[in-house]
Order: sequence, then C-alpha cells, then structure tokens
Amino acid sequence: MSTNVLRTAEGWWAVRGDRAVPVDTKAVTTAELVADRAAVREAAASDQEGTPVADLVALSPVTTPCRVVAQMVNYRSHARDSGFSGDIPPAFFRKASGSVSGPGEAIVRPSHVKFLDYEIELGLVMGASLPVGTVVEEPDLPAYVAGLVITNDVSARDVQLTKTQFYESKSYPTFTPTGPYLALLEPADFALLIDLRLRLTVNGELRQDRTLADMIVRPAQALTLLARFQTLDPGDLLLTGTPGGTALKAPPKPVEKIGALLPPAVKWKAFFKSQARNPHYLRADDVITATISTPDGRIALGEQRTPVTDAHRSRGE
Repeated sequence: MSTNVLRTAEGWWAVRGDRAVPVDTKAVTTAELVADRAAVREAAASDQEGTPVADLVALSPVTTPCRVVAQMVNYRSHARDSGFSGDIPPAFFRKASGSVSGPGEAIVRPSHVKFLDYEIELGLVMGASLPVGTVVEEPDLPAYVAGLVITNDVSARDVQLTKTQFYESKSYPTFTPTGPYLALLEPADFALLIDLRLRLTVNGELRQDRTLADMIVRPAQALTLLARFQTLDPGDLLLTGTPGGTALKAPPKPVEKIGALLPPAVKWKAFFKSQARNPHYLRADDVITATISTPDGRIALGEQRTPVTDAHRSRGE
C-alpha cells in the first residue's frame, strides 16, 4: 500500500491518517528521500503517536532545482474543449522548476496577466534515472516512478496564446503548486492508477472531474516517448496532462475559421474581448481546491488548497 510523505521546514514526515511521524533520514532533496525508502517505511510502521497533520505547514514534496516536464492535451475531454478532432500527436514542454510552490501557498498573478487559468494534473515523481532510448512497458513503471503528487499547471493564457510561448506562460513563480503529499507507491499500487480521479473546484464550484481512463497517452507510453530525447533523474517531475473543464476553450469552428482570416493583432483583440466575459478565469481571492484519489482511498494524495492573489498584493502595495 502507498505511503504518504509530507515535507515541512523541519524535514520529512510519514503520514498515518490525520497524524504524521518524522522520518529519521538525512535526506534533504526528494531524490535523496526516495533512495531512503527504508526510513520512510520505518516511520510509517512506528508506534509513535505522531503530530497532527493539521499542525504542520506543508512545503512542496518535490524539491528544486529539478526537471519539470509536462504533457500537452493528454485527456480526451481537454482535447474536445481545445477544438481538436482525430488523433493528437503526443507533445511535451518544459516548465521552470522555480514555478514549483507549496500546496497552500498563494498563486500570484503577474500584473500584466489578465487571463489566469488552472489545470489539475497528476504528477509522476521519478525514482530512478530514465536514460535516452529507454522503452518503458506497463510492468516496468515501478522501476522508474517512485510516487505521485497533485500538481496545478497554472497558465497565463494571454501570454501562451499571443506569443505561442508555453515556457513563459507556465513558469512564473507559484505557477506549479505541488503536494501536499508525495505518495510513495509499492509495485501493486500501479494497477490502481487508472482509477485515480482528478477533481478541482474554484470557490467550491466543480470545474474538473475525470479519472485517468480519460487519458490519451498513459504514463508508461509517455515515459517511452519522452525518453526519445529527454533524460530524467530521481526527483524529477512529469505532469501528465489535465482533463477538460479549464477556463480556456476553443471558439466555435465558424468563429475560428473567420479568425484565421484576420491579421494576428485583430484576431487576438477580438478573442480576448470575448474571453473577458468568461467568469471562469482566476481572480484575486479565488480559492482553488484540488484532490486526486482512488475511490477506495488506497491512493489518496491529500487536498491542495491554494488562494489566488495579485502581484501588487503579494508585495504589500
């Protein structure tokens, strides 16, 4: 059965229900922790009473610097929302690891960003090196993936679309909330991945709700495709795509065809004028709640609860 691990400023904790026991380890980074599974198992089996989880301030269980790689359009529902039809070529992009933030830390919207969007994603945390050329079959996943985390691929859509710039639009500080838990998996747990349900709400309103059965390219195939050109190391993070339900949706086909005939400046001005009426983009004081778990709770990654603020507020202006 998976073991949930929490990271605080004081170190690593093995979570047991609503209490946590400190892990006796010298590990500072996530890579070092996943190499010291014996210490995690010992803490999880300890008879210590532990500390209430509610009394701990969780940091991201993925330490930085590390590689942060993401899959693009990897759920059928998201593909429909994005206006795709037919086969979608698998695609990846990088995020700056400086965007990784804690599970309760505020998402800070830069002052020049008007259309801020959310994307709940299952994060795979690597437990072993993935050299270029590696082929990963389903039974091989436990040899490469140490555990799972909740991530939110926050996106500045006006930067992403007008500049066709994924790296910038998704890499601002606080744009990858991660955690609270790193669920370290046992080999038998990998059979449960297909049952994981991703749910995201904004101010209590359900926006995203799908299981991995909606996924187009599943983890083993994704790692194989990624390994054609990218090495991964222990502690690196792969975001595996988001379900439908994000604020951004493709315009109707007739509108899209008309837009393609317009000069880019005119097209984007018209598009964002229509998007300004969309109430689903994130605003200051919104609160995003994200969970990922199996129905039986055998894998449960905790609850990520992140407020949204504007850059001038975070600076105290």
